[in-house]
Amino acid sequence: MPLSQRTLEQGWTLTCARPRGAPALPDTIPATMPGTVHTDLLAARLIADPYLDLNEITVDWVGRCDWRYELEFEWQDDGADHVELVCPGLDTFAQIVLNGAIVGETANMNREYRFDVRGLLRAGANTLTILFESAWTRGEALAAQYEPRPNNYPGPANLMRKMACNFGWDWGPTLVTAGIWKPIRLESWSRARIASVRPEVTLEGADGRVRAHVDVEGGAGLRLRASVAGIVKELPVGAVLDLVVPSPALWWPHGLGSQPLYELVVDLLDEAGAVTDSWRRKIGFRSLRLDTAQDDKGTAFTFVINDTEVYICGANWIPDDCFLPRVTPERYATRIAQAKAANINMLRVWGGGIYETEAFYEACDAAGMLVWQDFLFACAAYPEEGDLPDEIEAEARDNIVRLMPYPSLVLWNGNNENIWGWFDWGWQDVLEGRSWGLGYYLDLLPRLVAELDPTRPYWAGSPYSGSMDIHPNDPAHGCSHVWDVWNEVGYEHYADSVPRFCSEFGWQAPPTWATLSQSVHDQPMTPTSPGVWHHQKATSGNDKLLRGLDGHLPAPGNMDDWHYATQLNQARAIRFGVEHWRSHRGTNMGAIVWQLNDCWPVTSWAAVDGYGRRKPLWYALRAAYHPHLLTIQPRGERLHVFAVNERTLFWRGPVTVKRVRFDGTVLAEWTHWRLCADRLDIAALAIPDDVAKPHNPRDEMLVATMHDSVAQYYFNEDVDLDLPEARADIVVARDGGDWLVTVTARSLLKDLCLFVDRIHPDASVDEMLVTLLPGESRVFRVSCAVELDAGMLGASPVFRCANQLVR
Repeated sequence: MPLSQRTLEQGWTLTCARPRGAPALPDTIPATMPGTVHTDLLAARLIADPYLDLNEITVDWVGRCDWRYELEFEWQDDGADHVELVCPGLDTFAQIVLNGAIVGETANMNREYRFDVRGLLRAGANTLTILFESAWTRGEALAAQYEPRPNNYPGPANLMRKMACNFGWDWGPTLVTAGIWKPIRLESWSRARIASVRPEVTLEGADGRVRAHVDVEGGAGLRLRASVAGIVKELPVGAVLDLVVPSPALWWPHGLGSQPLYELVVDLLDEAGAVTDSWRRKIGFRSLRLDTAQDDKGTAFTFVINDTEVYICGANWIPDDCFLPRVTPERYATRIAQAKAANINMLRVWGGGIYETEAFYEACDAAGMLVWQDFLFACAAYPEEGDLPDEIEAEARDNIVRLMPYPSLVLWNGNNENIWGWFDWGWQDVLEGRSWGLGYYLDLLPRLVAELDPTRPYWAGSPYSGSMDIHPNDPAHGCSHVWDVWNEVGYEHYADSVPRFCSEFGWQAPPTWATLSQSVHDQPMTPTSPGVWHHQKATSGNDKLLRGLDGHLPAPGNMDDWHYATQLNQARAIRFGVEHWRSHRGTNMGAIVWQLNDCWPVTSWAAVDGYGRRKPLWYALRAAYHPHLLTIQPRGERLHVFAVNERTLFWRGPVTVKRVRFDGTVLAEWTHWRLCADRLDIAALAIPDDVAKPHNPRDEMLVATMHDSVAQYYFNEDVDLDLPEARADIVVARDGGDWLVTVTARSLLKDLCLFVDRIHPDASVDEMLVTLLPGESRVFRVSCAVELDAGMLGASPVFRCANQLVR
């Protein structure tokens, strides 16, 4: 009989099985599957929203209790030889009981478990119970089992296979979850089923090749059939299905080409040719390698796709919600669309989170969004004894096989910052020779990738230099993280080095005002009022925000100025670093900002805040990551204009550089009539001294233009500029369902933003951080559900520019 599936979705209840510090609760609570204890308690109005105010603290007891999920369901015997209970996502320590008999136990939220329940099911009514032990409780037992291992964050995440950021991070709350976070199902089958398919998808010359390794449980004497792009191959079970597709259309990262996908279907056939089980995925044909060759500057770190060196304009990705089932396919698609619109071409799935659901990778495939996938190790030492190695191997096998069909996935990375931690964070003295995870990163994981997914590169860590003989965060080798900037020094120090590839760097700012005011209700609201303070998880984060303004912007005198100044500083910091590194294209081949998204409303490094709203940083990234980047950068004693071209056609045209007084007077001008940046290349010109050197650095700037690209350069920081009083004319007009807001500058307006979420929380604007000289105009498209007028849009705190802060 063909394999059949039944998802057990409806009718679950939740009970507190061990009320460790819990208030009085009903005997049973309606539960949703997939879901978590927290979301079920929220739906039943038994806890306050932990994202609001200080509620995170008041719901801490939830993670310290044991919880029981129970389902009554009907089952009719269909005569199948096998019936399996399939649990792809149980969080985390669970005992499964069916009709009073223990089916099995789990200890890993990141892998699939299958249990044979044929002999336990009854015709008619059945009872399925899943008892979840608190991860805190199990963590206490594991801490007693393992000798101390360093961990940058409180909690036992490094002793178990659970999403590490559940226990809190410097941007995330401590909300220790439990529950059924992926749908549970019953699978019925006889004789045989497809256990897994591993498609190695490669290019050989102009042709695509698929080598499908199919594992079949049972199935002696049966056959397999695979088809893709009209090519069909049929072979006995146990053989590798090898299909050659003549000249397929290639899958490219967005901006370099299209993303054609082909459906690969593998069928399991009985002797009569009937399909008894089937597997299908969409695949893409592209070549891939990671160039880590030695050169005269150190060790390269360059992604080469379809024989093309791709400059990575990336962002780190964290779980988009603390409660994972709330991240729907639609939400994934929205967030990835936001990344693409910001000219981001790679998302790094960070190792303190999860292997994302299929919907994430499918959306990346469709969008041409490259994916760097960490294995789940972050900022801690991990024991290599006890049950942990077997769990880690099972988890890695599961997810390598699950994710390898997706063409967007281009790198497996061993860990986040753990090798760096062993070198620099005092671990060696604490460990006293005990294991800390190196065997996973240098032996187990690369061995599994080579066995299961040989078409993709593996890298041992982020950061990592490629050798334990070279410091892991040496910017001349491999990938590096830049965190002294922000933690210790100002953003001008991004210019101190040119990493071969920077896989983490970032600068903090609060969320949008609408998000902040929806999640914090302090009266009055200040940077240090209780709710705002609680939504700042970084050590000395608020102090660093203010210290980071030093030398750039004045210290803010009120909450509105603090909010704008810190958001502006975040945007400027990241744009400064990215433009510096991109001007060294060839030496540097990628930047992955920390971070794209947030999991809750918080002051953090994100470009898109926890309620999905774009911060000014998002607009700065869109500009800094633009495929045609024009930027003015110092080289030695001279200023140069750089044209950085990430398009597949050359970029050429006249470049004009003007030195302009803030009142709009052109003081000097120079045009080079034919600057040409070849495809995927860079071109540079030294700016003549009579243009590049100011008479009054407090009142002058450079403006470079090439076609529609504009670069601006100031000779001083804002605190040392004579910025005029901001004056502008504003005209508002309807355009369908949107508003067109025309701002005409009557004075220099530096980094103008219209914070329309101050008018309505759902309002948005298409552009921010716009600089206008006197007489220049810009039309802003605003989406807003209420009537807009010039008075509303022209006053602080909606109308903001740097002039207001300095004056």
